[in-house]
Amino acid sequence: MSYVKNREDLLEHGCQEAREVTIKLVEKALAKADPYLAVKNLISLENETLTVGCHTFDLNKAGNIYVVGAGKATYPIAKALEEILGDRINNGIVICKYGQDGELDKIDMRMASHPIPDEAGCAAAKDIYSLAEDTKPGDIIFAAFTGGSTALLPYPVDGVSLEDKKVAFQVLLYSGANIYEMNAVRKHLSKIKGGNLARLINPEAHLINLTVSDVTGDELDYITCPTVPDTSTLEMARTALTKYELWEKMPESIQHYFKNAGPEAETPKDKDLAEHKTYNFILVPSNAACMGAYEAAEELGIKNRMILSTVLEGEGREVGGTFADIAREILVSGNPMNAPCVIIGGGESTVSITGECGEGGPNQEFALGAALRLDGMENVVIASVDSDGTDGPTNLAGAMVDKSTLERARAEGIDLFAALMKHDVSGPLEQLGEVVITGATGTNVNDLKLMVVM
Repeated sequence: MSYVKNREDLLEHGCQEAREVTIKLVEKALAKADPYLAVKNLISLENETLTVGCHTFDLNKAGNIYVVGAGKATYPIAKALEEILGDRINNGIVICKYGQDGELDKIDMRMASHPIPDEAGCAAAKDIYSLAEDTKPGDIIFAAFTGGSTALLPYPVDGVSLEDKKVAFQVLLYSGANIYEMNAVRKHLSKIKGGNLARLINPEAHLINLTVSDVTGDELDYITCPTVPDTSTLEMARTALTKYELWEKMPESIQHYFKNAGPEAETPKDKDLAEHKTYNFILVPSNAACMGAYEAAEELGIKNRMILSTVLEGEGREVGGTFADIAREILVSGNPMNAPCVIIGGGESTVSITGECGEGGPNQEFALGAALRLDGMENVVIASVDSDGTDGPTNLAGAMVDKSTLERARAEGIDLFAALMKHDVSGPLEQLGEVVITGATGTNVNDLKLMVVM
């Protein structure tokens, strides 16, 4: 499968050899993170015996089989489950992001908005809520919640409207808070997330979580949070609002909720779900794309390669600049390794926005931050890609740059520094032909950062 749709455009300029290698690394990295293949390797059905990992279920004795889920990597999981179970699936609802290709036969596939929730997502979330309430002892529920489900599965707590929750999402996205801090707030504004869906499911039913991690550390309650106990607390949510000075930016209903919510509003913890029959499987870990790129570099004959870190955080433009500094060190001193080499990183960089902004995302800002510091560096390419194919609220996966990026920008009168300061980077990167376009990839692990020095 080819992921990079604009391969020829990316090879029109700059260091073609390094760009070709970079594109191949991206392709292999995304293939390594394929949840469809992971489901097929994990689950099998022989006669009436269903095997999931090391667990077996006699379908002659089982109740109904349901599939529920939401997220950017949920469709391929649901597709694989349909192919394995067929007519044995009694009912199912999964929520995918607008633009998801493909169809499902036995499972109702709904479309909704990401990263800001919408009414379609809320209606689908309520239907999943009702399905969970109807479960009975012996039923088997496959839960396919993956990255993006926080926005795709909105069901606000009483007293908070969906419109107010939309504002909260927007405020959090621009705050610079990390995923743990944002989700502490968002989970406590939901009737279905933070383990609340698991609490609705009959404790004598079998809840099988199949997920893909987009969170460093692969903590379950941040990647499949509706169906596992929550480790965050109301107090953690309040702390995040204070730390980033967000109280006054939130709608009055949300301010009131967090100021007045008591212990009864806390999300379910381990003790609350201890009696439930739950089986957890991380189909694809957060570092899968990094591992795929590392293996691909070896296949391409590049012996000098390293995974710098799989837990990178921070402002995208600053981390990108750091990657460029490492490239300069390689060229000057051969530290930490000699060229030709590949440096790989993974994680979730952020963008802090305090005023008006244009269009872009953390991966594009990473690449542009690197481009500003690659001046004069021959045979170096740096790329940053969101594994799901959508960087921030754009239809671009990320960007790829080298020293020619800044040279061509100067020649065309494009001020890249000003664009970065205004958080309006998509336009300039598209004009320069440096964006990476994949479309929906069907996976969603950590962002992939690549540096190739030839």
